[in-house]
Amino acid sequence: MPTYEYYCKACDEQFEVLQRITEPPLTECKHCGGPVRKLISPVGVIFKGSGFHINDYRKPEAKKEPDATPKSEPKTESASTAKAA
Repeated sequence: MPTYEYYCKACDEQFEVLQRITEPPLTECKHCGGPVRKLISPVGVIFKGSGFHINDYRKPEAKKEPDATPKSEPKTESASTAKAA
């Protein structure tokens, strides 16, 4: 159940209330009965684990190993050896 913060304009009191999401917001201060307004507060977020989705579930990269022998292009007959034959 979420905790909501309210601020009373009459008595300058700030208080927290546990409410369901479906419940309507409070309209009266629980201390003096004055008008209240709901406060919006930043939420603390804690990321646990090794990281984000892209880091945890990406495909492993293929290891690039240099070839020991360089690839040679197939030899073709040059024009001078083709005429000699």
